[in-house]
Amino acid sequence: MAAAGIQARFACSVGNFALDVDLDLPGSGLTALFGHSGCGKTTLLRCMAGLQSADGIMRVNGDQWQSGTDSRPVHQRPLAYVFQETSLFPHLSVKRNLMYGYRRIPESERRISFDQAVQWLGLSRLLGRMPEKLSGGERQRVAIARALLTSPKLLLMDEPLSALDQASKREIMPYLEALRDNLAIPMLYVSHSTAEVARLADHIVMMDGGRVVAEGPLQTIMARTDQPFGLEEDSGVILDATVSEHDEHWHLCRADFAGGHLWLRADGHLAIGQRIRLQVLARDISLARSRQTDQSIQNLLPAMVDEVASDVRPGTSMVRLLAGQTPFLSRLTTRAVHTLAIEPGQKVWMQIKSVAIVD
Repeated sequence: MAAAGIQARFACSVGNFALDVDLDLPGSGLTALFGHSGCGKTTLLRCMAGLQSADGIMRVNGDQWQSGTDSRPVHQRPLAYVFQETSLFPHLSVKRNLMYGYRRIPESERRISFDQAVQWLGLSRLLGRMPEKLSGGERQRVAIARALLTSPKLLLMDEPLSALDQASKREIMPYLEALRDNLAIPMLYVSHSTAEVARLADHIVMMDGGRVVAEGPLQTIMARTDQPFGLEEDSGVILDATVSEHDEHWHLCRADFAGGHLWLRADGHLAIGQRIRLQVLARDISLARSRQTDQSIQNLLPAMVDEVASDVRPGTSMVRLLAGQTPFLSRLTTRAVHTLAIEPGQKVWMQIKSVAIVD
């Protein structure tokens, strides 16, 4: 039986740019293709879609789309592609835009219903509107729903938020999270935004110069001290946590994770028992040899030093810590590491500001 998941192996040249990748990706969830502009993310996505000619292999959950130069044309690949620009039909209402692709799929082959797409993207109150009456975020939600209603076996999204302002990005994020959690098909999401990747991705492929420099589960890759893609100020870890308590007086909530708990700002939308994803940046974790209580930082967590490595900048070091089995990163000056004699196996206390935690 053919292996599940996505097998993508491509080699091609586009002008002065060369792509050479060999990937085995999960067959479900959201995989982020991450890297600076020009690193090859979009070229790889176009090869997967059959829009870019390349020698290689492409299989999606056992279905072979390409082998060597024998390649299915784009219209025979059961995929949907969401671009930066929505390209909605301006003369059709939202509902008629959605129905355009849906009606062309035989009923027996429909894996996503009209009502499901409308619910996941929050479009019920927009069905009668024309595209010109929609905000940028609303137009992109309609474009994604229209793509889903073709019942694809693979969803490709090429920086779908890049044309949106910050308010529109915040608005659309929960809908993308709902897709990640509900869709039974793999999603590949191109981005150069660490904030988007941290919030949405299950798996990450870091690219540079047309090649893969790191690939694996998001939490594993983000917790590496060598930082394979030079995240610099955005270095940090991603935690899966559960809201367990509200402190109404101080407008805080407690989030439990495997290895401890953190207090963070509560803005009213987090319910007890809700699963959330937290980003804790390396620059926001300081270390102490003993538990310090006469200071302002609310989160004091015991941890074990796992690794100490040179950082990307002179004079700084990256310390990998374990709270239970949960990894954290702390960026310190190398002098601080020397002064505190920080070394693997040492027990320390992590100090994390509540206001610095991103959910």
